[in-house]
Order: sequence, then structure tokens, then C-alpha cells
Amino acid sequence: MRLLLLCLLLFAPLPLAAQQATDALAPEEPSALLATAARPETRAALEAKAAGRPVAARQWMVAAAHPLATQAGADTLRAGGNAADALVAVQAVLGLVEPQSSGLGGGGFLLYHEAASGRLFTLDGRETAPLAATPRLMQDASGRPLEFFDAVLGGRAVGVPGTPALMAEAHGRWGRLPWAEVLAPAIRLAEEGFAVSPRLAGLVAGDAARLARFPATAAYFLPEGRPLRAGDRLTNPAYAATLRALAEGGAAAFYRGPVAEAIVAAVQGAPGNPGAMTLADLAAYRVKERAPVCTPYREAEVCGMGPPSSGGVGVAQILGLLARHDLARLAPDSPEALRLVGDATRLAFADRGRYLADADFVPVPVKGLLAADYLAARGRLLDRADALPEVAPGAPAFDHALLWGDAPARERPGTSHVTIVDAEGNVAAMTASIENAFGARLMAAGFLLNNQLTDFDFESHAGGRPLANAPAPGKRPRSSMAPTIVYRDGAPAFALGSPGGSRIIPYVARAVVALLDWGLDPQEAAALPHALNRFGAYDLERGTSAEAFVPTLTALGYETQVADMISGLAIVAITPEGLLGGADPRREGVALGD
Repeated sequence: MRLLLLCLLLFAPLPLAAQQATDALAPEEPSALLATAARPETRAALEAKAAGRPVAARQWMVAAAHPLATQAGADTLRAGGNAADALVAVQAVLGLVEPQSSGLGGGGFLLYHEAASGRLFTLDGRETAPLAATPRLMQDASGRPLEFFDAVLGGRAVGVPGTPALMAEAHGRWGRLPWAEVLAPAIRLAEEGFAVSPRLAGLVAGDAARLARFPATAAYFLPEGRPLRAGDRLTNPAYAATLRALAEGGAAAFYRGPVAEAIVAAVQGAPGNPGAMTLADLAAYRVKERAPVCTPYREAEVCGMGPPSSGGVGVAQILGLLARHDLARLAPDSPEALRLVGDATRLAFADRGRYLADADFVPVPVKGLLAADYLAARGRLLDRADALPEVAPGAPAFDHALLWGDAPARERPGTSHVTIVDAEGNVAAMTASIENAFGARLMAAGFLLNNQLTDFDFESHAGGRPLANAPAPGKRPRSSMAPTIVYRDGAPAFALGSPGGSRIIPYVARAVVALLDWGLDPQEAAALPHALNRFGAYDLERGTSAEAFVPTLTALGYETQVADMISGLAIVAITPEGLLGGADPRREGVALGD
């Protein structure tokens, strides 16, 4: 019977997907997405995801945040492409069909396991501040920090985009198919049109007042003055033209010439809140290769992205603090598991707020924060029966430990994640973002521009000390994006990541615990109800069994709050029997494999 079930899994035309319509609306039925996913394999994936089953495959797997994007990646792999080719195809389509989350106007981080060499590469495509940026970038004329949306809407918060350069860098290093060929699916969809999904329609309706502020944005998302509706056929000739320019001229066609000029005009000409980006800022942009951040956990090694992302360090610290506790004997919803994971995350976030920033501009004690003796000492704080009454940053080995002040996270959800494993064993995990949903609400050349500069601290000092994450010319703002690859015996065993603002770190850390300690499959791990604690209050996911944890957590000494938590986990497990894929039921994502 077990062999029969395994064969059914491996040869069924599965993949995954279902949906939760918008960040603020109730979940949609899987059938609501069928207009955007007419292929039989994708329909099967939607049904599998709704039933809580992982997708199984023998050769390759693609998990992304929208069925049309996943299909583009699957078609690319079937055409002889590899993980890098599929990554470009998927991201180009995501920028069209899920424009509120990521796209050419944003940035991202990529982990790429190269099967031929066995090496892990981490590429930083994070946005940069323009050369005119100062530490007071997010303050008014009197030096007071701006309100969040006063900073977001317009050109002030737009960083120099990194996604096009990241796509080109990945393809140039590892791609096999012609560059123009992997961009072709997105060009075709932009010209021929696609059905607006329920989630995009719900988000447009909920943000209509802000989208209406800028004419080009309003014309696209609010045609004839009304928000797009689910099922509307939407074309984007301007986006197609930009992709054609990229197909012919490479990334240089984005950072110089008409596209760059359109970006600068939109940023500098934003009414009421212009930015200072110039053509020179765009021309100077470069992707940077960073050292991976890896930590042992159980029998595995968990690897992620280093600064300017805090994701790799944050996930590694949480796991390092938990390593001395036997979580495998605890149920995910047990009081002890909730306390341990919640307070380990609080300790990691306290360190994050003080120490994590762009290491090209400030000293960052990555080794000290992940040192075994440091984590052991911090981990002993968890040896208690109730909640930690307060949490403060630790003192890792670091020459500048007393230099920095402390600041909270401001990141908002407006992000996407892609996980791909190809037939050769190459693995790509990329998280990309325009920060807040719809970014700065500015459009240029067919795509939205990011508001990533609001990920900098709005104040330059706290408690008389400078802040490590204060703005500076050319600096990259701190991020929580946490693309992750888990290794066993030197080979990839899992690849995953999620959107979700600063909640990304606990989303990913808890998913790793679910996979390695609790033995959940990728779909079960993606669907696990969220219960997380970053800053002292325990966040419990609205509409799930996590709401029932309130009395338990209150008795342990926590303040609790029930909230919508729209993660977007995309998880692929690499096993001796084949691949298993899972896609978060809270979004429209789907996993497809052969």
C-alpha cells in the first residue's frame, strides 16, 4: 500500500495552489482562481493544495506566488532550461500578474545552489539609496520622523531597483536558454492579457484611494475610475515594451536610456513628495555577491542571506537558541513550544534592531551573533516556565557593541517568493519585493516602483547613539527577506522562503522547525497556523486554531493580539524518492512538477 501511494504521488500530474483572496478579505474558494489557471495540471494543483496535499515529482519543481508565473517556470524547464532560466521567466510574469508584491521596480535576494560544483551562491539585488540621500531622508523640515504613508506615497522612498540586474546576473552566470526566450512568456501575457485574480482585485479595491493619487497608476488599476475586478482581462503594453527592451539590450536597457529616464521622471516629478534619484544613480547600480550565513541545526545545516538582509542571521539565531531544546517531543501548539519559539524570536529581533544593517557601511557582527558560546548564553534565558518579562540586545563579540542605538522594524508585507529545483539538482530560492503593497504607488514604463527606503530607520539616532540602519548615499536598507536552503550531508534537502515584512523571519524559522523537528511535509508546514512573537506581544493568526492559544499565552505572561498574517511560503523538499512541493494556502501560489 505504501508503495502504491508513493507511485500515485510521484506520477500524478500534481502541483499546488489555492488562495486567500486579499490581505484583508476572507479566503477565496479554489474555483475563484480557475479563470487564471485553465491548464489541467494547474487545476489539479489548486485542488491538491485545497485538500492539504503536497505536490510530488521526480525531476523538477517550481513553487511561486501565482499560477501563471509557476506555469511559465514549468514551461521553461520543459523547454530545456534550468533553475536560473525558470527563475527569470517566473519573476518576469510575477511582475505582471502580481504587481503589488514584486517586479522590475523592486529588489530581492537570491540563494542559488549550483549542482555541478556543490557550491551555494548568495546574490544581493537589494535597492540602494540615491547619492543625494541623507540620514534625515525620512524626516520633515523640523527633523520629526514622517508618518509611514507620508513617506511612502511618491518618490521620496523609491530606491534604485535591483531586480532586473539580479535576474540578468543569475541568467548570465547559470542560464542555458537565450535571455530573450525566457522573457517571452511574460511579454506574450502582457500583450495578449491575463485574467485579474481575486487577490489582486481585492487589494486594488482596498487601496483605491492611494492608487488614484497618481494618474498613470490610476489609469492602469482604476480604469474609467473603478477598481479592477476579478476576471477582468488586463493588458500592459508598456510592460511588454520594457521587457522587449531588456530582451534586446540586457539589463543595461533598464539602467540607461528611455526606461531609466521614465523612472527618474516619475520619481522626481511625484507631486507633493518627489524623490532625488538621478540617471547616475541608476547607471551605478550593481548586484553584489555576499557570503552565505549558515548554521547547524539538528542533523542539518541551514543557510540564508547575510546583510543587508537580517533574514539569514535572524533565522539562524532563532534556530541556534532552540537547538538545546527537544522540540520534536513537543506538539506545535503545545505551551512549551509556543513559549520557546516565541521568546527565541524576541531575542533574535532585539539583536536585529541594534546590529543588522548594510555591512558595506557599518560594522555588523555576524560571526559574534552566531557564535556557539553567545547563542548558548542567550539560550539559557529560555530556561524558565513562563514568558521572558523583557528582552534586550545581547553583547556579541564585537568591537563596536556599544556604538549603536536600538530601533524597531517598519517593514510591511509587499513581497513574493520563488523556489525552484531543476532536473540537474540546481536549486534557486529568491525573495523579491517592492516593500508595501503597490510600493510607492508610482508607475514607470509599465511597472510599479518600490518604497524600500522606508525600510531604513526614520530617525538617525536613538538614546544618543547613531542607528546602524540610518539612510546614507548608496546604502541598502535592512531587510527581513529570508530565502533559505537546508542541507543534509552537503546536499540540499529543503528550499523555502516567504513574503510577509518583518514576519518573514519567524515564518521561515518556524517552517524549518516544522520540517526538521515535527516531520511535517512541505504543504503541512506551509499551512501551519501562525503564532509568532517579535517585540513582546504574541501575534496569533486570525481565523485559525491559533486564536485558541490566547488563554494559554496569557497565563504564561504574554500580551496577545489576533491579526491577519498573509504569509506566502513556497517550500520544496528534495528526498531520495523525489521532490515534494508546498504552497501557502493564504495566497494564490501553486507548485508544479514533473
